[in-house]
Amino acid sequence: MFVIGYLCIALETVTKVNKAAVALLMLVATWTLYMFDPGNFPAGITSDGLAAAAAPVIEGHLGSTATTLFFLMGAMTIVETVDQYGGFNFVRNLLKTTSKRALLWRITILTFFLSAILDNMTTAIVMVMILRKLVDDHKDRLIYASLVIIAANSGGAFSPIGDVTTIMLWNKGLISAAGVIKELFIPSVVSVVIPAYILSLSLKGSLAAVSVSGDEVVNNGLTEGQRKTVFWLGVGGLVFVPIFKTLTHVPPFVGILLVLGALWLATELFYRSAGHDEAGGTQKRIAGIISRIDMSTILFFLGILMAVGCLQQIGVLAMVGKGLDTAFDGNHYLITGIIGVLSSIVDNVPLVAGCMGMYPMAAVGDMAQDGIFWQLLAYCAGVGGSMLIIGSAAGVVVMGLEKITFGWYMKRITWVAFVGYVAGIVAYWLLKSVVGL
Repeated sequence: MFVIGYLCIALETVTKVNKAAVALLMLVATWTLYMFDPGNFPAGITSDGLAAAAAPVIEGHLGSTATTLFFLMGAMTIVETVDQYGGFNFVRNLLKTTSKRALLWRITILTFFLSAILDNMTTAIVMVMILRKLVDDHKDRLIYASLVIIAANSGGAFSPIGDVTTIMLWNKGLISAAGVIKELFIPSVVSVVIPAYILSLSLKGSLAAVSVSGDEVVNNGLTEGQRKTVFWLGVGGLVFVPIFKTLTHVPPFVGILLVLGALWLATELFYRSAGHDEAGGTQKRIAGIISRIDMSTILFFLGILMAVGCLQQIGVLAMVGKGLDTAFDGNHYLITGIIGVLSSIVDNVPLVAGCMGMYPMAAVGDMAQDGIFWQLLAYCAGVGGSMLIIGSAAGVVVMGLEKITFGWYMKRITWVAFVGYVAGIVAYWLLKSVVGL
């Protein structure tokens, strides 16, 4: 059922059926089949007992999926709010250039380093918002947006807080912050520079002037100082999220909700102090912005993550990992390389979780802290997600925001991302085997 659903998502441009609808049907189909025969409960259990025992399993996966969904909704709302008040105008002015290729490199560098501080999903949302202010031609913007996906995933791979998978490995003590930055920085740079160069060859000439109305910064009843406060609360809050997680050990979505709540409260107090509660109109306030969140993207995330959770529950992902270990005789470069390719097909979080449960940490060798296996796993699971548009959170977000089709991305970008992905693995091997880092 998962394969059939995945094919329908891949052929969205042919079937003309929204991917969210297919993902929701995948969710229902996979978990319904699981409920008919969970396979891991005592024999002779009644149907009522089976339902009572299996329901918490589904609810557990729903809980972990919901953390991603709430994080996504919170981040999208925060970024859209900051954008409503002209918060990204100074970044737009910093990046502004008439050269298409110069813009490509500036976008690449900014996205790469920003995603190491923020998570790659939030970075992708911010950069797409900026791109809309810089590039009017949608065809050109698709190229830039695709590179945002690659740069965000590569930037997140060398940082302990840049990607969900690196956070998981870091929290478990399988990698250290210093170790992953030191040894994965150069491979991550290689994995984005090569695709950026290839894609730059398809961009020639100058950028057309972006059609922007004079009311770009809306007249929302706030003073210039209040608008700046909104910006620093929003962007500063996003930077604070990983710090808050480190200090409190709560899931990242709690930090996002904290920032959203603080931003919401501040804007409401600003409007109240202005003396007219409806200043700027409801649609310019956070209550109105939330109503405009792209729910189809949220529901697609719900469906695909829950369906993958079912595959994890029945042991398919662990079986694949063990099969790879046997087939390639413990060659960790090949194993993690293939895991990276798989992470572009299914979500990298359960893949990494499966590997963490399947391979024990050793005192020395490739499986020790900062060993080759764990560092390659961090790199491959993060960067490998760039090869398909639904292979990473950043890709799914950009897909929804810019309406990039699965087929277009596979035809134009997949091979480019793959070349960068392999080049990064080669760079890591050279650093380990030749340079001796």
